[in-house]
Amino acid sequence: MTSLNVSLLDWQKEVWADPSRFQVIAAGRRTGKSRLAAWKLIVKALQATSGTVFYVSPTQGQARDIMWKLLLELGAPVIKNSHVNNLEITLVNGIAIRLKGADRPETMRGVSLFYLVLDEYADIRPDVWEQILRPALADLKGEAMFIGTPMGRNHFYDLFKYGELAEDKDYKAWHFTSYDNETLDPNEIEAAKKSMSSYAFRQEFMASFESMGSEIFKEGWIKYGEPPKEGDYYITIDLAGFEEINKKRSKNTKLDQSAIAVTKVSADGDWHIENIIKGRWELGETAEKIFQAVRDYQPLAVGLEKGISRQAVMSPLSDLMRKNNMYFNVQELTHGNKKKADRIIWSLQGRFENGRITLGKGEWVAEFLDQLFQFPSALVHDDLVDAVSYVDQLAKVPYGLEAFLSTDYTPLDAISGY
Repeated sequence: MTSLNVSLLDWQKEVWADPSRFQVIAAGRRTGKSRLAAWKLIVKALQATSGTVFYVSPTQGQARDIMWKLLLELGAPVIKNSHVNNLEITLVNGIAIRLKGADRPETMRGVSLFYLVLDEYADIRPDVWEQILRPALADLKGEAMFIGTPMGRNHFYDLFKYGELAEDKDYKAWHFTSYDNETLDPNEIEAAKKSMSSYAFRQEFMASFESMGSEIFKEGWIKYGEPPKEGDYYITIDLAGFEEINKKRSKNTKLDQSAIAVTKVSADGDWHIENIIKGRWELGETAEKIFQAVRDYQPLAVGLEKGISRQAVMSPLSDLMRKNNMYFNVQELTHGNKKKADRIIWSLQGRFENGRITLGKGEWVAEFLDQLFQFPSALVHDDLVDAVSYVDQLAKVPYGLEAFLSTDYTPLDAISGY
């Protein structure tokens, strides 16, 4: 290895030193991810005593263009021979590095892999990994690196979030932008920024997983502030499915989470979103989170969406009430015969546009705004936004004549109505 003169950027050294079996790297353009992959391929191949090393790109042509010359350049001291026709490089220890295209998955069957790099994984069908390449690593307990620039919220995003959760010790995820390459002139990045749309720049250079914005909610509508002195707190909850949470999570599972929104509503109907407690919790922990929020904020009302999840959480929640001798009424929230998108837009769009909603401070704000600005993209979660939208059903403040003229509502209670 000393003859190779492995030279790495600071962010590359961090990944290099990490022992995780499956490394997931989302990185912007010109970050140096391909060079890191090339060094990994060479060094891992030298460490292998059997098996094969694969570099897989979306197409074989891309594999050749991205990696072939780079491997020949970096690995020259340890390359025994190379064959450009079949894109195969054999090192001095007899181990081969093969360049493959994911568009021809049949060429990757029947091998035992010691190491694998999947480049631009967002452009590779997930079944290539799941059905062909992952099983090929089993014999030698091989390792893999997934690298690429995001393309919205697809299977690469799911895998990245799985690694980011750090619940599976085999997986770890990193996020780097083009600014993390200390050899790249920041002025060049800024020059590119001036000629690109903000969305394209965030995706390509900042490695953002965001989807194209819907423009239903606009950045200019967002206001920050303190909770009103007069008013009442409301807690509204959007629950994730407990069956999926209690199972061992698949790295490709859509990672829904429960969200507990704490909103203070003033006497004239303005909303202040004070806090959103979010996470992926088991049944008992969810009940504890709800109980703690009620104890902390003393809301006028608590709302839970009607359904199986509500029925499940009410039992441990009732146990906590009895144990602590603190009782509160949990109202049943409904969809009001509306589709989710229509219900959220009806509840939030006008209020945000007219400055009737302010946000507090907290680590939840960034995720809430990310969901809000991209709503209703099917590629983006809306758990936090949905939880807040339910306040409309609990906090009924008359705004004027239109509140009495509207007939598009569903009573929550046969006696008291809305």
